[in-house]
Amino acid sequence: MSGEILFLAHRIPFPPDRGDKIRSHHIFKALAELAPVHVATFAETAADRAQEPYLASLATSHCLVARSRPLPLAGVQALLQGEPINLTAFRHRAIADFIERALRERPVDTIYVFSGQMGQYVPADWDGRLVVDMGDVDSAKFESYARDASWPKAPLFAREDRLLRIEEERLARIADRTLLVSEAEAALLRSRLREPHRARIEALGNGIDFAAFDPAKAVPHPELAATPGPHFVFTGQMDYPPNIAAVQRFARMILPEIRRAHLAAQFHIVGRAPTAEVRALEGGGVRVWGEVPGVQPFLAGADLVVAPLTIARGIQNKVLEAMAMARPALLTTDAATGIAATDGVHFAVEDGDAGFVSRALALLGDRTAAAAMGRAARRFVIETMSWPAMLAPLPRLVGREARVQGRRDAA
Repeated sequence: MSGEILFLAHRIPFPPDRGDKIRSHHIFKALAELAPVHVATFAETAADRAQEPYLASLATSHCLVARSRPLPLAGVQALLQGEPINLTAFRHRAIADFIERALRERPVDTIYVFSGQMGQYVPADWDGRLVVDMGDVDSAKFESYARDASWPKAPLFAREDRLLRIEEERLARIADRTLLVSEAEAALLRSRLREPHRARIEALGNGIDFAAFDPAKAVPHPELAATPGPHFVFTGQMDYPPNIAAVQRFARMILPEIRRAHLAAQFHIVGRAPTAEVRALEGGGVRVWGEVPGVQPFLAGADLVVAPLTIARGIQNKVLEAMAMARPALLTTDAATGIAATDGVHFAVEDGDAGFVSRALALLGDRTAAAAMGRAARRFVIETMSWPAMLAPLPRLVGREARVQGRRDAA
């Protein structure tokens, strides 16, 4: 195939500073090396808007619009229209117009949909190649939320789960390939489809930019370096429900037990948009930092990076970043999903609160073993989880194998 690509993303793929944007950033850049790419995407903040020049420098054309519709309004509209809130919230006339114009005026032969919310923009009569990158199974997240929530959120979450399943089934049926971030996530989607035999589903994993997360280039944050600790660090988008639940769990159930043995132990919550629930955890050894220029200084200063997630979809970039920084990481089974590393060698895996406490104390008590775990973790991600290695199947998925082969032959 020698035509152009239309890339539809629910968030601008710059800067790569949160899980989904890290993935979309690297995929978009890889696609731009294969063919001219036209991008339709959303900006959520002024910082997103400031990234438009970078987007323009790589895209042949683009449409970046502010996602300004308040979530409550999107919810009301979705209820009235009988559709998922996730679709209504990402509907915009300017995006639709740009797509219609690009498909009419440019030789686009491939549409790459990044995140299921954007599948609504694929024309019903599209007969070119369609790749739908769901990343993870959104409906399953809402099923988990519904299970743990109370009224009135529980029925709303259950409704979102039910309607997103229908949309996921539709997209998986019409796509040439449906991509998930891990084999486990791909299997989960197949298990939730009524007609899995009609879908062509495979995994395209996340990688890590180990040059950007290099312990040799990072200096521990001054406050972590100047205080005794030990220091526990959690990184992530702090208005995301699974991350909120994880830090609440560590601050309330795990840290107090650790502080019985280490009175000065501190828990650092690092990530943008902390909610009031997260801010309320401040004190008693807990520090909420909010958005920071980079997480590397906090990872470099951590005695232990923790990911006590009870709901985790796909591959956790926060875990890969800790491993690349050669830090010992303590995480749950869910947070380890999709990372083919070994418990006790590359990271430590525990699920119960008591197990988390005892494993943390063991790692703090044997700093030599903890350091060896960190070094093994960095070797593992360098050898097996670089972005070029993880995205090697991309030319095949978008029908550009011949172009890549031609470059190799020319070389």
